[in-house]
Amino acid sequence: MQRIKIKVAYDGTGFCGWQLQPGLRTVQGVLELAIERITGIPVRVHGSGRTDSGVHAVGQVVHFDVEDGRATVPWQKALNSLLPDDVTVLDAELVSSEFHSRYSAKRKTYTYNLWLENSFFLPWRRHYVWKCGPVDLASIDKAMQLFVGKHDFASFQNAGTPVSSTVREIYYFKRYPGQSGQEIVLEVCGSGFLKQMVRNMVGCLVNIGRGKAEPETVRSLLEIKDRTAAPATAPAQGLFMAGVEYGESGCGGTDAGRNQFENCGINGEA
Repeated sequence: MQRIKIKVAYDGTGFCGWQLQPGLRTVQGVLELAIERITGIPVRVHGSGRTDSGVHAVGQVVHFDVEDGRATVPWQKALNSLLPDDVTVLDAELVSSEFHSRYSAKRKTYTYNLWLENSFFLPWRRHYVWKCGPVDLASIDKAMQLFVGKHDFASFQNAGTPVSSTVREIYYFKRYPGQSGQEIVLEVCGSGFLKQMVRNMVGCLVNIGRGKAEPETVRSLLEIKDRTAAPATAPAQGLFMAGVEYGESGCGGTDAGRNQFENCGINGEA
């Protein structure tokens, strides 16, 4: 058997998340169906992480095993000829059997889009931003830095996925302009993330930006380790899986985050 690694982008609007679910349209299910049409047999694919319904990706990494004779298939071209318009394979390569898209990952990067204007809204952005309205950016910038470092993120984990530890390390959390003057992008890179952790952190940041809490609230929530004490989870549609890093270099994902879905389509790395 040979192991194939692919990088995938998808618009999560029409999917019930990444993971296979009986009777529902999922990214994993769509990929496995396309691969089976090439190989003639069912093939299980493994993703670098799960995304919820409505969450997008510009850098989801996937691996799967095929018989030796199928290793030379031009997988990017072959899969893109079979996949629906809301999924695309950005690249494909043959990797060692020791590679695992999830367990070999060193760092993951996510981005989240916020729409800050209340007087109007671009309708074609509705699936890719949270229309949260005006926020104090200085407060958000200060609060973001309190997430950086190694902490217990129990207050920012939603129930549903048992883990052995809720300690994670955030390498950076930063802000940059979005596609229009009404948008900003928050980008976070870490060793890994708990269930809906990024959306919970963004929900907390927006709460602070609206003046409902002080930036120091982040520090107290990390210390208290109680999900019920933290603000509500941010909506799914603003979140993008931006990149996964497997080497020892710095976090990847900024370029992907800066080139997200142009209007409603997928372009290049987005």
